[in-house]
Amino acid sequence: MYDLVSIASTPDLLRLVVVPVFAWAAIRDIKTRRISSDLWIPLTALATLLFFWDGWVAYRAGGFAWSHDFVIPAAMSLGLVVPIAYLFWWFGGFGGADAKALLVLALLFPTYPVYIIGSTAFPIIEPPIASAFSLTILTNAVLVGALIPVALAVRNAIAGRFGRVMFIGWLTEWTAIPTTHGRLLEMPDGGTRHGLDLDALRMYLRWRGCSLESLRADPGRYRDPDSLPAEPNPPTDGAVNATAADGGSRTPVETHSSEPLEGDDLASSAETGPQSYDDPWGAAAFLEDIEGTAYGTDPETLRDGLEVLVERDVVWVSPGTPFLVPVFLGLVCALVYGDLLLSVLL
Repeated sequence: MYDLVSIASTPDLLRLVVVPVFAWAAIRDIKTRRISSDLWIPLTALATLLFFWDGWVAYRAGGFAWSHDFVIPAAMSLGLVVPIAYLFWWFGGFGGADAKALLVLALLFPTYPVYIIGSTAFPIIEPPIASAFSLTILTNAVLVGALIPVALAVRNAIAGRFGRVMFIGWLTEWTAIPTTHGRLLEMPDGGTRHGLDLDALRMYLRWRGCSLESLRADPGRYRDPDSLPAEPNPPTDGAVNATAADGGSRTPVETHSSEPLEGDDLASSAETGPQSYDDPWGAAAFLEDIEGTAYGTDPETLRDGLEVLVERDVVWVSPGTPFLVPVFLGLVCALVYGDLLLSVLL
């Protein structure tokens, strides 16, 4: 058994706490697409402590250890990774949890850690010049994330499904849509990469107090905005299991049903046939009533998505793989191997 002191410095050993935490976060992100902000508070506190710890040690050592081994990597980490995370979040490329994860990593891993087990030092590959370890994690995550479309294409090819959409989505039965994360890749008149967000769909169904099955059973009735409930239900945040804001504790969702009752004077679609309405499906009314934007959904996108879902039994869905998964894998690769991009280029 190795002496812990000989394996790594105390700050570098403490940094390993982030590995199981990020593993848990990645799994939760896959299952729920929700990560509580509370997760990042203790990690930020730990990262801040270790950042100043390393800075103080390097400052006391002075010379090359201060300027080259700490100041330059720290400046790159805070000056590059932090703005990248913020800008990608600002423009919608990252979710809030993804951005917070990168901010924590920028503070936690400004410099390259060193772990020595036996005669082997990890990471195996070290950059020839001063570099931020958080930047290595980020580039690794991007490379890992680039493999996801390849995996989707292989899966679709094995199933005999070919075309451009095979790189970004897979076919999903309508019955699975209420518990599926992602975005529709179809519109009534063709494909799209900006279809209805399925979280927004769940918000709409909960707001109306009805199910997708009900909409499919009688779409004509539900296209009529007069069928909207007099007292809409809370739309929640659209999670599969309704949660408090920002992924808090689960809370039951109580809804008032807008299912048709016996004797309801709203005629069914079979009796009336297709009709035109000023606000089909009550899409505009829904978006005006709720707080926020339902993940950027506009009335037309919501209507198009509903039309697709009531007409088709199988639809193309982009799973929208959460970036925390590549970030976790990029972190593990960085700790064990080092910079994947550097290996590719050299």
